[in-house]
Amino acid sequence: MTFAATPPPRSRPPQRSRARRFVPLGVAAWVVLEIWLLTLVADAAGGLTVLLLLVAGVVAGGYVIKRAGRRAWKNLTESMQQDGPAASDGPEEQKSSGSGNTLPMLGGLLLMFPGLLSDAAGLLCLFPPTRKLLHRRAERLLTRRVRYTPGGLGDAFQQARMHQQDGKIVQGEVIREDEPPSPRRDDPQLPR
Repeated sequence: MTFAATPPPRSRPPQRSRARRFVPLGVAAWVVLEIWLLTLVADAAGGLTVLLLLVAGVVAGGYVIKRAGRRAWKNLTESMQQDGPAASDGPEEQKSSGSGNTLPMLGGLLLMFPGLLSDAAGLLCLFPPTRKLLHRRAERLLTRRVRYTPGGLGDAFQQARMHQQDGKIVQGEVIREDEPPSPRRDDPQLPR
């Protein structure tokens, strides 16, 4: 008879992030609210009306996604056909005006998803004034998160690691010509 060693008890259980804790609850509450709203509308207007609303949402959402996808493909082919610096001018103008295809595609997807709240959120993504507002808010939120993230994309351009064939890792620093030189760090020399 053999006995396995028991692992030492942990002092405290691992912590779950807020997103892992509250996202499932939010999704469950959203689904319950969608079902409740659909039953309210079915009681007031009838089941056939609810069915027609859901089918109309799927058809309209499919049309919106198809149209936004065609517009994205057209923009991509136009930018690929242009050469030189003119190719970089097109997407920047589009990005600054807020006429991208992400929010219309999200709106179409929300329209296709069954429910009245998702339809309302999808329509908010489609109308130009609310789309610009949502675009600005999302851009502000994403730039704030990216700016303060240590080890994020900004750090990826500053440090590079090269793996040699013998398994050694050589650390180095990327020097970009378009930026002013950064102050030199006084790191200790590694033994060779």
